Amino acid sequence: MPILNLLRSLPQSAYCATQVLANEQCVAENQGVELYALMEKAGQAVFSRIQEQYSENTQLFILAGKGNNGGDGFVLARLAAEAGYKVTVYLCAEAEQLKGCALTAFNFLQNTTVTVLYQSELALSSNFFKENQYDLIIDALFGIGYQGALKSELAEVINLINGTNITIVSIDVPSGLNATTGYVATTAIRASETVTFIVAKQGLMTGQAAHFVGQLYLATLSLNECFQQNVDSQICLQGQNAIPSCPVRNDASHKGHVGLLLCIGGSVGMPGAIRLASEAALRTGASLVAVCCDFKNHQFVVNGRPELMLAPGDAESLIKSHFFEKAKAMLIGPGLGQNEWSSALFQVILEEKRPLVVDADALQLLAKSPCYRDNWVLTPHPGEAAKLLNCTISQIEENRFDAVKAIAKKFGGICVLKGAGSLISDGERIWINTSGNSGMASGGMGDVLSGIIAALLMQISNPIEATRLAVYLHGKAADDIAKKQGKIGMLASDLFLPIQQLLNQ
Repeated sequence: MPILNLLRSLPQSAYCATQVLANEQCVAENQGVELYALMEKAGQAVFSRIQEQYSENTQLFILAGKGNNGGDGFVLARLAAEAGYKVTVYLCAEAEQLKGCALTAFNFLQNTTVTVLYQSELALSSNFFKENQYDLIIDALFGIGYQGALKSELAEVINLINGTNITIVSIDVPSGLNATTGYVATTAIRASETVTFIVAKQGLMTGQAAHFVGQLYLATLSLNECFQQNVDSQICLQGQNAIPSCPVRNDASHKGHVGLLLCIGGSVGMPGAIRLASEAALRTGASLVAVCCDFKNHQFVVNGRPELMLAPGDAESLIKSHFFEKAKAMLIGPGLGQNEWSSALFQVILEEKRPLVVDADALQLLAKSPCYRDNWVLTPHPGEAAKLLNCTISQIEENRFDAVKAIAKKFGGICVLKGAGSLISDGERIWINTSGNSGMASGGMGDVLSGIIAALLMQISNPIEATRLAVYLHGKAADDIAKKQGKIGMLASDLFLPIQQLLNQ
């Protein structure tokens, strides 16, 4: 049964847990697959993955719950035992609590060599794993229907397993992770890899999920195509096989065709952010870039990059300048600060109708004076998103999908909610970006992204396509760097040349 690397098998729609739970049985029956047969296919898919990837690991510890996720684990346990593996199932329930397909799968274990331990009979300890020397742990505790906080005794079991240094494979979703939102209320299994079933679950692709899911694989169980055809989703994954096309430069083009980008930011003592955004825009194809920053930062901004132009640094002079008149698009926020100077510039830019990217400090100003417009792109991180929605960062992270859509609806235009698995929304649809890595957790990365978006807004007529492409290229450039040099020590400015190379491939 084929198992796909999700990031290499795009395009895919992504679904919330409710959609999958409500439709999987109907879709399976339409394809002539009964519910228990579906459980058998799921267990077989994970066992096939284990045989393929972990052929030397013959001692399995399976953490199982009482629901269908546990049932998938029971099927896997039986198949592994029949193949000669030593298998121990630790059931975090009593046998009397099992029902339906999970009970059927459990009953099939009775005539095998599988050892079944019950939580009520055995308190797990680190010594248990040392003494038994398991090669692989299978997480079949909770499936996609799980939400909320773990009971303390289950949290203790998960924390113990996470501390064993034994490779963990999660079935469908790491236990403790909300498959709809990607939020972890208490703790969750930190899997080396997760094999999810039928379709992509949206919560496995964004936010906290990055710390728990590991490598993500999809076992379609031969239902993926039918499911996507019959169940609508407003959420899509985007990756190398599902992104908008890069702009094509006409052989007769000149700098006036792409036009001038005006970048506003760089308050006293903060020249780096606006320089990064501006240079990123140049590397992404903006033909002309002018920077409006505090006069004291002029030398720092253009040092070593003479292609950048300097616009007047105060609001009154700026609006009278030819830079302001000629600008095809604008970017405001990197290093802008929160003072009288920045507020005056922000108000001037808000009155303009040209395409605009709003980032960093400008988002803080927008939160204080909310307004609505259709042709801008807002690029908050969770802290800035919390200010825009007048809530806490924790509330943003509890449901990033609701948050990104709410910002786009409240303020108009497009919102990019940054972070692992950045989300892009126009208020109706949401795209989950799949490029990028933890090496991007360094200063200036967001500034570079804002410059990429602004430059592509000038070259691609559809703003959502320009934004989606920008977010993907930003992450892909970092992925290319990580492959060659590693993640630690990656600088925002390291992305410039890889971005140029990706645009021209």
